[in-house]
Amino acid sequence: MIATARITYLFDPLCGWCYGASAVLEKLVARPDFAIDLAPTGLFAGTGARPMDDGFAAYAWSNDQRISRLSGQPFSEAYRRDVLGDHTRLFDSGPATLALTAVAVTAPGQEFAALKAIQSARYVDGRDIAAVSVLSDMLRALDLQKAAERLTTPDDNLLAAYRKRTEAAREEMHRFGANGVPTLIAGVGESRRLVPGNALFGSLEVLVARLKGVSPDLTGTDRRRA
Repeated sequence: MIATARITYLFDPLCGWCYGASAVLEKLVARPDFAIDLAPTGLFAGTGARPMDDGFAAYAWSNDQRISRLSGQPFSEAYRRDVLGDHTRLFDSGPATLALTAVAVTAPGQEFAALKAIQSARYVDGRDIAAVSVLSDMLRALDLQKAAERLTTPDDNLLAAYRKRTEAAREEMHRFGANGVPTLIAGVGESRRLVPGNALFGSLEVLVARLKGVSPDLTGTDRRRA
């Protein structure tokens, strides 16, 4: 039997670094020896939301280019033009976080797929993922009809689940001294420990070993590259 390592993934769907880390995270999600719990923090929702303007757009695009160089993830011209260039919309992760919560309460096994689709819609297709209509269409395209319906007409239970998740995620950030997202928390009980997000932008072998709390094997090819 394969021993399963429990990982909490602290993120925000509007975080460019979280998008950059998504390819590595997908590999972790696919592994039978890891169980990944998604924990949206709502960092860019509510009071964390802000208008898009020239200064913020320039800062974001510069940062995105650095993320792309480190991760290989694409940031398209459509995103630059239609998202960063549209100053009528807010930089607000609340709707996307609510959409992910709707998936979590109706089809939890599909939440990572929904997150991946939301990130791709923004950074590749240049779509407005702060718009509930866009998000609900995306959920329906993923055959997540119940989640789309809950998102379109959110009830008290969904809103309470949203608040509970984001508050718990922020408490985890505070408890472990995390400065931002993405951040990983590995282990269970008293053995839980923080693994900073920069670990998602290096060697997968080293990351896996670090998450399991063991020293990576750097013999063979990896040692020769070093």
